Amino acid sequence: MQKTKQSSRAIKATFLGIIFLVATCFVTDEAFPYFLNFNIEQYRDYYWSSRWWLIGHLLGGGIALLLGPFQFSTTFRNRYISLHRNLGKVFIIAIIIGSLCAVYMSFFVAPRVNISWSISLFVMALAWFVSVLMAYRMIRLRRVPQHKEWMIRAYIITLAFVLFRILNKSSFVRDLMPTFEERGPACIWVAWVIPLFIAEVILQWKKKR
Repeated sequence: MQKTKQSSRAIKATFLGIIFLVATCFVTDEAFPYFLNFNIEQYRDYYWSSRWWLIGHLLGGGIALLLGPFQFSTTFRNRYISLHRNLGKVFIIAIIIGSLCAVYMSFFVAPRVNISWSISLFVMALAWFVSVLMAYRMIRLRRVPQHKEWMIRAYIITLAFVLFRILNKSSFVRDLMPTFEERGPACIWVAWVIPLFIAEVILQWKKKR
């Protein structure tokens, strides 16, 4: 039994380490350039008029991406309970900022592509916002198991931005859907709905009657 627990912890630690590495690479490659090169060439006409909203979205999402693995580490939580709580507050605030900025861009930036892209972004941003608000409400009510579940859901949606980039750049997906107008909305839905569904099945399956 002890070996099984140790093996399970090792697998979880490895998994969280991989997620942190992927999140770090994503933030470095996709977000940092917008902070380092604050000019119209980097943002292009598409984002320049709403650049501060994009900055808020990238900053909030990036912080949440990097903090997630630490928040879900049992070892980290048990050793640094006070830090865990403070980082949890930062995590929640970061997602609130990132999601609200995403909602704004879904209304005032995304329609330049098409209405399908706009709706896809809005629904995802709304799910992101509601998930983290539910996580906050559950911890305020001291419902720790439900809080953990909603934090997992919120982080899965956070990770969807990483998966979206991977899908959007995939040569296989580009061959199936050559134009971004059709590829973008499809990739967005796949990036968060399917992982969230799988996570939900796992969360419910593990529950005991």
